[in-house]
Amino acid sequence: MVPIDTHGRRINYLRLSVTDRCNLRCQYCMPAEGIRKLRHSDILSFEELHRVARLAASLGIEKIRITGGEPLVRKGLVNFLQNLSAIDGLKELVVTTNGLMLREFAADLRRAGVHRLNVSLDSMQPKTFSMLTRGGDLRKAMDGIDAAEEAGFPSVKINTVVIRGVNDGEFLDFAALTLRTPHQVRFIEYMPTSIAPNWSSAFVSGEEILQQISKTYPLNPVPNAGAAGPAKIFRIPGALGTIGIITPISNHFCASCNRIRVTASGVVKGCLFDNGETSLKPYLDRSDDELRGVLMRVLRNKPDRHHLLDSESLITPFSMSEIGG
Repeated sequence: MVPIDTHGRRINYLRLSVTDRCNLRCQYCMPAEGIRKLRHSDILSFEELHRVARLAASLGIEKIRITGGEPLVRKGLVNFLQNLSAIDGLKELVVTTNGLMLREFAADLRRAGVHRLNVSLDSMQPKTFSMLTRGGDLRKAMDGIDAAEEAGFPSVKINTVVIRGVNDGEFLDFAALTLRTPHQVRFIEYMPTSIAPNWSSAFVSGEEILQQISKTYPLNPVPNAGAAGPAKIFRIPGALGTIGIITPISNHFCASCNRIRVTASGVVKGCLFDNGETSLKPYLDRSDDELRGVLMRVLRNKPDRHHLLDSESLITPFSMSEIGG
């Protein structure tokens, strides 16, 4: 049975980070100098992560997304994913990646039982991509998406964080991508995870994105399947792929949020922007019942919503790579 939190939401989705390391330095994700890397002893072993996933599934978690950092940089990931895919009750196993290593790993990920891939791709302009990622090679990312298709992934979800004055001129380029490929391009509103004082100047609402695309392409709403999460889905008539709009700021979806997060260091959080957090480490040498009980408490007491826009909000700044993108 899928567990219900105190606000009546069905919580069936776990985002599980396997590393804080990344081979990029995306501007909205971490500082230019990077982050203070966790020691090897600070990061949960694959055996510990598998145990957390297994117990979460026993509580009713049906979907697990593996995140980082960049998960593909962690050695042994493919075997770990193969073991995860065999967990009883798990219906969907997903990996989020920046795509740079997909040419090497896509086929192995497919064979390991990964159902779907999300690729972070914030620009299709080489110079803009390099600037946003602080040195990333767009060709490798695009080649990684091609490799995912070749490996048999039927559709890749392409996540594009929109930043005004940076990539907000590329809406039509990304929309056109859906005309010729089966992928779903998902435009995501910029979230101020670093709580920069001028973050609102970089913000572009989902409504504005839709308006800009609609000037060139008609958009038909598409029923939102369960796997689509919080995205509102549209299709250009005749297109192979779809367009998603995710609005965590302008029209937050907290009332239907169905996820919890576990960081690579074993911290479990009910909300990305919740200062409250619980470490699982003290329970890793205890019984399954005790560890399961901690997960259930966090799940049941998940906050009703984030408070990013509240004037009294005191959210602690963080880097996405430290929590799991």
